[in-house]
Amino acid sequence: MKRSGIADLPLHGGRVPEWLAERMTRLGTAIAESILCHYGTSALLSRLSDPFWFQALGCVLGMDWHSSGITTSVMGALKRGLNPHAPDLGIYICGGRGRHSRRTPEELRAIADGHGLNGDELVRTSRLTARIDNNAIADGFQIYLHTFVVSTQGEWTVVQQGMNETTGLARRYHWHSASVHDFICEPHTAIVGEHQGAIRNLVDRGAGAAQKAMLAMVREPPGRTLAEFRKLIAPRHHDVRAEEVDPKRLGAVLAVAYEREFRDFASLLLLENLGPRTLQSLALIAEVIHGAPTRFSDPARFSFALGGKDRHPFPVPLKTYDESILLLRNSLDRAKLGDREKLEGFACLDRFTRAVEENYHPEAGFAAIVAHEQAISPQLGGRSVFDDRVRSEPAQLSLF
Repeated sequence: MKRSGIADLPLHGGRVPEWLAERMTRLGTAIAESILCHYGTSALLSRLSDPFWFQALGCVLGMDWHSSGITTSVMGALKRGLNPHAPDLGIYICGGRGRHSRRTPEELRAIADGHGLNGDELVRTSRLTARIDNNAIADGFQIYLHTFVVSTQGEWTVVQQGMNETTGLARRYHWHSASVHDFICEPHTAIVGEHQGAIRNLVDRGAGAAQKAMLAMVREPPGRTLAEFRKLIAPRHHDVRAEEVDPKRLGAVLAVAYEREFRDFASLLLLENLGPRTLQSLALIAEVIHGAPTRFSDPARFSFALGGKDRHPFPVPLKTYDESILLLRNSLDRAKLGDREKLEGFACLDRFTRAVEENYHPEAGFAAIVAHEQAISPQLGGRSVFDDRVRSEPAQLSLF
């Protein structure tokens, strides 16, 4: 077993505002539940272990598309949203940043006791992955966030992040207990690592091989180990640029949203009379839920779902965000009652968008797309952290 990937990201300070954090929890939970409903726990764990998919998830939730804060914020949102329902969903998120990471062993042991797992093995694995990333590779990054996602069957994913204050970068490390080649929905597309046998449960006798493999990694030269990763390197600049987005993929999403011949059919798939801006967001959310791993090579594209809290590529459209949450949550609630038609509509929307993409040649340039989003932002309740600063400093503004 090897790491499934890493991501290098610029360090960003500050906190996620409450108006965004609460929405991230609701939308992130709904996306995770949709994946669990369609494909099961293994699929969600394999997605979390892919640095490109993880980055796309952070973008679609409205975080700064390339910042280190995606890791803390996304895992925090998922923990808040999923853990209260973990006994029913079959998946738990342990650890977190700082003091929360130090509680990982007790959280894992409590889960293990409740589900017949080997708590000592889980704790040992948690500590071992942290020590390997913190000490075994002399890359200058010190781990400050450690999250351990475990299913009730013992399969797990680790997402942790280290900081290098000298370079101003953060490095995110991904691990997965199973050597997974593909997402369940598209088994012909490879994603992470080299196949070395599926290790699905740490209480199995075969789990010893995984521990030996991790220990062997410690003895390997850093260069050889780093070469095996699925690696995402985010640029230093804050804005989203044309070269970071696949124009054909984004163009197909916009066509489905704004061209009537496509929009009417796409809306019908979701059994709703939807406006173009909501369809745009839902098409990208549907891809995060159902897309093959090769679809996430340009994670910045997913910031065109619901913008970014730092206004890149545009402020977060709160009206569209809330409509998207409501539609996805309603589809999940109906599916629990046996009516899966609306939930299946998201899978149909993803397939339809990809079908449009095959023969679509976008005409609008990247700058025009961003300009359009900026222009319609006020009517969609566009908001950013800069707006919060204005609201919190009225006395200073009144002087000018």
